[in-house]
Amino acid sequence: MIYPNVKYTLIGGALLLTNGIGLKAVSSSNSQQDSSSDSQPNVLFIVVDDLRPELGCYGKTHILSPNIDNLASNGVLFDRAYCNIPVCGASRASLMTGIYPNRSRFVSYTARADKDAVEVITLPRHFKNNGYDTFSFGKVFHDPDDDLQGWTESWRGTHPNDIHKQEFSARDYQSIEHQWRNQAFKSGPAWEKADVANNVYLDGKTAEKTIAKLHELSKYKKPFFLAMGMIKPHLPFNAPSKFWELYSRREIKLAPNSFFPQNAPFEAVRYNYDELRAYINIPGGREPIDNDTALWLKHGYFACITYIDELIGDVLETLKETGLDKNTIIVLWGDHGYSLGEHTHWCKHTCFHNSLQVPLIIKAPGIKPAKTNALVSFVDVYPTLCELAGLPRPLHLQGNSLTEILENPEKKTGMVFCRFPNGETVVTQKYVYTEYYNNMGDKLQSRMLYDLELDPLENINVVDDLAYSSIVEELSTKLKEHIKSIN
Repeated sequence: MIYPNVKYTLIGGALLLTNGIGLKAVSSSNSQQDSSSDSQPNVLFIVVDDLRPELGCYGKTHILSPNIDNLASNGVLFDRAYCNIPVCGASRASLMTGIYPNRSRFVSYTARADKDAVEVITLPRHFKNNGYDTFSFGKVFHDPDDDLQGWTESWRGTHPNDIHKQEFSARDYQSIEHQWRNQAFKSGPAWEKADVANNVYLDGKTAEKTIAKLHELSKYKKPFFLAMGMIKPHLPFNAPSKFWELYSRREIKLAPNSFFPQNAPFEAVRYNYDELRAYINIPGGREPIDNDTALWLKHGYFACITYIDELIGDVLETLKETGLDKNTIIVLWGDHGYSLGEHTHWCKHTCFHNSLQVPLIIKAPGIKPAKTNALVSFVDVYPTLCELAGLPRPLHLQGNSLTEILENPEKKTGMVFCRFPNGETVVTQKYVYTEYYNNMGDKLQSRMLYDLELDPLENINVVDDLAYSSIVEELSTKLKEHIKSIN
């Protein structure tokens, strides 16, 4: 597409334009490359909704995630990975474009790459433009028809191609007493334990679709970018009963800090997790979640993780059986973090660590298994895949390739930047610092600083402690420089 009233320059077969974001690559008809070489790696891109790094490979032994753990043991596990905004539509659009969210771009769950960054070549479209067949099965972009031109084939099941109806139908109740709610588009309970097979729920169908496509692709030489999006453990926590039975509720522990942090500003704690309160068995208003309900919720969340883990294992086993694993880059990520009662919060939508920290695993041919503490964020994924696949890097990308970290896991990095919605956050190896602004973004309202070495659960805001004054000044300066650059 050529945009009116914009100055273009032709460089290396691509048209480049300048706007408020920076230089953007716009594909021209001669920019595609013949990528049919056997050495061109495939990409299996697995995204899991609402998955926080509460997995066996992250040291959480109470969670059963053997297949993801096995992938981590054969790839590089990022112990300090962060989303750039903790809400699924915005987080996915940001990662898939490789640009940061700001006050007017990638703001909410309804964010779309093809509307918020209309001139940007998305990650799948870049691979498609360079000779790859690209496939999207399940929930990859939040909106089912976002950037459809980026995919050779896209499948979201039988659910309606409408974002608001999707929100209801994706709840996917299967128990007889709940099924009518699928047709009526009404919310039911926040969890479901149904005596059904794995492939009855939508995620099971998505895994089956992915497996069938892998068998098909194993017979062709053309490289592929295959994205699989799992909806669970997104609310409602619905999973086949056999996964519920793997956990004993008596052994599930409640959040150790189900209270507001000391000295936390109002902007940080006012969040009322409306997403959870929409379900019929959850108290309304601002009534706290009682302990019994909290245990049911955590039990359902854990069951969903193990359900998804088994589906992912089936897909990875197929990749191996077909021999495609030898030349396939695998990326597994959760679109943002999640709170399970910490600081009284549930779901995401905060600037606390639980909402921002995410699982990220990358397995690539020739890369040795490792674990790294390097600070990385989702804007780094797009440039990383470009480099691993040997594709040109579009000029609009704002992140850094992680290939040096993949090759040298001990490499240190500086800081990462996150935001939501009026909060701007910078994370370093030792600190998490946040500034909250008014709705116009021109007046500082409050601040918070947590020392992760002394207070890893972020229970004491030390921003006004004189011992941290130089840290606050330094991080505030870095944060303001970042905000200015992305706005």
